[in-house]
Amino acid sequence: MAMLEEFRGVTLLTAEAAAARFLAQGWTPGGKTRDGVETSWDKGSVGGWVRTFDGGAVSVSFFVWIRDVDESGYFDDLDAVYEQGEQALADFLPEIEESRLAGHLIEAEQTEADRDEFIRLRKWTLDGRFLTAGVIQHDTDLPVTVMVVLSADERQWLCRGPGLTAVPGSRRHAAHPRGLRYAHLSASGQ
Repeated sequence: MAMLEEFRGVTLLTAEAAAARFLAQGWTPGGKTRDGVETSWDKGSVGGWVRTFDGGAVSVSFFVWIRDVDESGYFDDLDAVYEQGEQALADFLPEIEESRLAGHLIEAEQTEADRDEFIRLRKWTLDGRFLTAGVIQHDTDLPVTVMVVLSADERQWLCRGPGLTAVPGSRRHAAHPRGLRYAHLSASGQ
């Protein structure tokens, strides 16, 4: 992914620096701003989001595959959709593992929170940041997506901050001790 390579070169990743990189690479602003900075970007079938956390840390998320709910508002065959997501992730991983980033990626240990949040994932460190690629569904009536996140803190995709709340987990996440999973940054950037 060209954008991941772009962000690797940014020493101090700020929302402004991320927005400038998206714009320079020809991404289209999505019209979602926070503190005067665009946070939502689109290019082809890929969506990008920038989130600033308390203390100024920034994470950049990319959604590279999405399968929306069926007409019923849910998935008629959730297991089949998870399998499609897992295959989409497997098909996408070579874009990371065979890119110019390959020599800089170090496999990172998956945490319990990672395994609770993602249906399937791969995780690396990249020059002191965390790079996570995985299949995720934020709630049972929301799309299943393949998401790639670059962040300074391995937990920055978790529920941490205003506008994000724990939501009832899907059947796949029913093993979570509290029956909850964490919502990620919404498409509205809030």
